[in-house]
Amino acid sequence: MKRLMILLFAGFAACTEPATKKENKATEFQIPQTTINQVIDSLKLKPGVSNVPRLEKGVKHAASLWRAEDGTSTDFATFCKTNYVANDAERELLFDKVSKNFESIYGHFNKMSLDLRENVDLNNGPMLEIDKEFSGYSVGAHLLSDLYANKIAFSIALNFPYYTLEEKEKFDQSVTRKDWAMARLGDIFVSRVPAELQQAAGKANADADIYISEYNIEMGKLRTDSGKQLFPDKMVLLSHWNLRDEIKANYANKETGKEKQEMIYKVMERIIDQDIPGKVINNPNLEWAPYSNKVYENGKEITCAPEPNNRYQQIINNFKAEKAIDAYSPEMNTFILRKFSGEMEIPQEEVEMLFDTYLRSPQLVKIASIIGKRLGRSLRPYDIWYDGFKARSVIPQEELNIKTTSKYPNPKAFGDDMPNMLAKLGWTKERAQYLSAKIAVDPARGSGHAWGAQMKGEKAHLRTRIPESGMDYKGYNIAVHEFGHNVEQTISLYDIDYYLLNGVPNTAFTEALAFIFQSRDLQLLGINKPNSDQEQLNTLDTGWSLMEIMGVGMVDMKIWKWLYAHPEANSAELKAAVQTIAKEVWNTYFSPVFGIKDEPILGVYSHMISNPLYLAAYSYGQIIEFQLEEHLSGKSFSSEIDRIYSQGRLIPQRWMEGAVGSKISVKPITNKIDKAIK
Repeated sequence: MKRLMILLFAGFAACTEPATKKENKATEFQIPQTTINQVIDSLKLKPGVSNVPRLEKGVKHAASLWRAEDGTSTDFATFCKTNYVANDAERELLFDKVSKNFESIYGHFNKMSLDLRENVDLNNGPMLEIDKEFSGYSVGAHLLSDLYANKIAFSIALNFPYYTLEEKEKFDQSVTRKDWAMARLGDIFVSRVPAELQQAAGKANADADIYISEYNIEMGKLRTDSGKQLFPDKMVLLSHWNLRDEIKANYANKETGKEKQEMIYKVMERIIDQDIPGKVINNPNLEWAPYSNKVYENGKEITCAPEPNNRYQQIINNFKAEKAIDAYSPEMNTFILRKFSGEMEIPQEEVEMLFDTYLRSPQLVKIASIIGKRLGRSLRPYDIWYDGFKARSVIPQEELNIKTTSKYPNPKAFGDDMPNMLAKLGWTKERAQYLSAKIAVDPARGSGHAWGAQMKGEKAHLRTRIPESGMDYKGYNIAVHEFGHNVEQTISLYDIDYYLLNGVPNTAFTEALAFIFQSRDLQLLGINKPNSDQEQLNTLDTGWSLMEIMGVGMVDMKIWKWLYAHPEANSAELKAAVQTIAKEVWNTYFSPVFGIKDEPILGVYSHMISNPLYLAAYSYGQIIEFQLEEHLSGKSFSSEIDRIYSQGRLIPQRWMEGAVGSKISVKPITNKIDKAIK
């Protein structure tokens, strides 16, 4: 999972201003249209004006951001006449200077955020309350308010106006890469959100992240109702990631695998219902029988209260923090709009329509039939994570664990091996060393994540969870995923021609490369594919896993729609709503495939708690992964990845056309699934 940085904004879009009142300052003062027209007419007369539509857009956009504390209408007119740059050469010089300064600002703020979160994100000793407070502190919350106060923001808005997604989609081939970078500069100043609200949103997200990072289940303390222990003594799994991965790992276990999977599923149900005993979370001193929900201490049953809806309170806290920002974002006045049309640059309705189309695909029923035959039983709800199509699924988990624990006893060992891994994927020795040298590997407290650098000279960070016994296979698989993120983050920063184009269109595109790396984990271990039909099996695996992640993405989107329809809901009401939504999505799309109704499993994902509305990026990431894999077939893997990810942060469809020559679509996946099934 790519770290969603709690910095200044999401996707260069959320801006701040000081606030002393609760009401929306945007309604208190507006530049009169007559003043705007007079300014435009006056500036048209300046020598060197060559782009009148851009001039008009710049003046109007700057006016939309101007507040009473910035000056009078006369002050605005004077500012525009003084600061509008008509000469193209001077405008390019202005852009170059601003770009250099923003790289320094963003890069150093990113470094500070990494430092302040270190004791929360890394497994480097006890976590104190002060660590949690620092982790929720948004170091850049006041930056943009300062830039408005000193008028730098208005100079940029005036000379590099904001273009909507619809307008960007109409950019033709005459628009150069520098023009694209200038458009991205215009994305920075879109709205003015009070710094205190940005700070509150950062804290709510950080608190939710901490809550999830400490949600460990002591598997060695789980018991059947008859007292049987199924898991090793010191096995500790984080919800939901490690629990899910343990379900996947047990498909190769023909003796006790299903029994273990059923117990994990019961644990997940308890977490969703919030009737999990509060004291058993992250507690190695109590035994818990999840079926009967009884708790034992030193062999004696004790009374334990259930977790008091903490899971759902975290969602409410995030919702309230984001909703408070709505009034200051008139063009994107909900978090849903900001996340999709703003950050992802794909409208939410378009995302939901694409998901709906795929989830109704008749091919999914056919894949389910194949899985049922391979398992020799009817499908269970947790089979959304069926892992039997992957090459590793036929290799005993213990065998893989032995290999990874000996190879990677600590983060340093993984970091030292990164150049070798890249060389196995086709990069030259020099290029592999170059990329690896810009990535640091750290011991994660949670499941791990990738955090990119924001300026050249700094490193991306790969956070991975490694027990004292060494990196087990599940941890290795996740680390390879994060490594893919880091490679993208490095290429799309260091190999970009203009800093403001650094990165990718949205998080789905970095997820795509992470998935591509993850699918090659055995290759990186030096294990050949054990099945001659692996290409067809990989297609079925992609089709099945895409169904799963689209389903939970649907739940995530519907939760936020429900929250906006019920803004005063409490945690108990939200819990009931999430359970209902999860079952409704299941019944609509999964019940026809599984033959089971009213299952809540889609509500277990931790992303919904700590990274709201992120799950849709995974689905898009898998679609993009599939199209990229199709394109990479028969080509130089390393050369194409370097070329594709050096495009930078264009809009999604333009990036995809540049990468593979076609737009984002699920049709290639369903077509190939048909062939794989036959």
